[in-house]
Amino acid sequence: MSLGSIADRLGGVLHGDPALSITELAPLARAGSRAISFLSDPRRAAQLADCQAACVVVSAKAEAAAQARGGAYILAGDPYLYYARLSQLWRSLTSVGGERFPPGIHPTAVVHPQAEVHASAHIGPLCVVEAGARVGAHSVLRSGVWLGQDCSLGERCLIQPGAVIGGDGFGFAAVDGRWEKIEQLGRVVIGNDVEVGANTCIDRGALDDTVIADGVKLDNQIQIGHNTRIGEHTAMAGCTGVAGSADIGAHCTVGGAGMILGHLTIADHVHVSAASVVTRSIAKPGQYTGFFPLSDNASWEKNAANVRQLHQLRARVRALEHLQTPQASDA
Repeated sequence: MSLGSIADRLGGVLHGDPALSITELAPLARAGSRAISFLSDPRRAAQLADCQAACVVVSAKAEAAAQARGGAYILAGDPYLYYARLSQLWRSLTSVGGERFPPGIHPTAVVHPQAEVHASAHIGPLCVVEAGARVGAHSVLRSGVWLGQDCSLGERCLIQPGAVIGGDGFGFAAVDGRWEKIEQLGRVVIGNDVEVGANTCIDRGALDDTVIADGVKLDNQIQIGHNTRIGEHTAMAGCTGVAGSADIGAHCTVGGAGMILGHLTIADHVHVSAASVVTRSIAKPGQYTGFFPLSDNASWEKNAANVRQLHQLRARVRALEHLQTPQASDA
């Protein structure tokens, strides 16, 4: 693509030769003379000095560094968003026939006659779509996806390989030292524009439904327990675990390996740091970090700093105790 055609389709202010041809997208450190790259954090503008890219996408805060580097640059309000849209454009132009996932059902997929699959949807190799399941318009099931009975998938969803949607939730009653299975009679209802990562499992509800709202993004190897509800545009990184009946708000994020216990309520705009364990409901938006106990991020950082000094404090206390203890010769 030429720089001019990129700017025409995605916007931004181009400074440089519009006829210059671009053959790849690349990070700053690896970009060659035919690549376009981007700088999302203006605090790292010093990286531009050694960048060999033909063109870089920068914000106004990094424009001076882009000018000092020389070469072409595109001025954009949000370079990271610009990169995201450029990646979509690039994919559409490099896919066979302009479509990465053409409509249709692969010959090796098993789709029950009573399932409802929109004509524009893509059902990939070795997928299983059970009776009563619904796949919305322009949604994509990649290879090996299992969509359980009566589960519903909205429009423009992307389900990565090996995901399981609608498996039984973890429900058992204890009786005489053994476990009695509780049949899982609910569904999984997934809204529009949801992405589910590879090998992620979303359990069907026990009585109520498990609900994943519009725009939710789930990374790889995530476990979503039965009856969980996840609000619009919430995103979770890999290996997150959510226990059953948790109610998570909209526009939340959970870092990798974060854990949310069951039957908790999480407010909108709550951000849980990686590897943190949420043991109580959170009613106030903000960033939360820690293991036991969970606290707001600022308090946790202060406490963590104090913990690092505990060894020195212990030595000082022992020294003081030694000075205050009467010597045997004084008795």
